[in-house]
Formats: sequence, structure tokens, C-alpha cells
Amino acid sequence: MVVECMTLRLHLHGCRSLKEKRRRVSGLRDRFGRRPNLAVSEISHHDSHLESEWGFIAVAGDRTITSSLLDDVLSWASQSLDAAIVGNERQDLPVAPTRTWIG
Repeated sequence: MVVECMTLRLHLHGCRSLKEKRRRVSGLRDRFGRRPNLAVSEISHHDSHLESEWGFIAVAGDRTITSSLLDDVLSWASQSLDAAIVGNERQDLPVAPTRTWIG
């Protein structure tokens, strides 16, 4: 099993309120929050209307799948969000060894 994490930092130029911020970034949760092997959450800057930081955790049996999922998020965000991506970091998360059950 592979677990990969990605953090996106966004700048919302000209955003005037938290309500406008939610409207401008809601597509991240709407589009990717329903995928069964991808967790999505705003993780920082909750009270700032000019900045937003989002975390994505992809889980799959193969690195090509997790990388593809996170590539899709990054591609969509850079083309579709009314925000500038000012940071993007990825890292692998450790996974405990799988146990074999004998029953």
C-alpha cells in the first residue's frame, strides 16, 4: 500500500470575504472529496480570505495510482480555480507493514 500526501498553498487575489473564498475554492472539495481513495481538507488559513492551504491524502496499492490522483488535483486546480498556486509539496507517508491473517 502506498500513501502520498500533497499540500497546495493558494493565494486568492482580490478576495474580499470568507464567503467569497469558500465559493472560489469549493471546487476542490466538490470535485475530489467523493473519490474513495483520496481525502481532501482545508488545513490552514481558515480565517484568512486571501490565503488557503489544502491537504490531499491519496491511498492505493501502487505509486502510479497515487501520483496520478495528485497530478489530477494539481492540474485541475491550476486550470480551474480562481486562485494562484503559490506552493505545492508532496511526500510519502510511512505505512505499517501488512499483517497476514491465518484463520
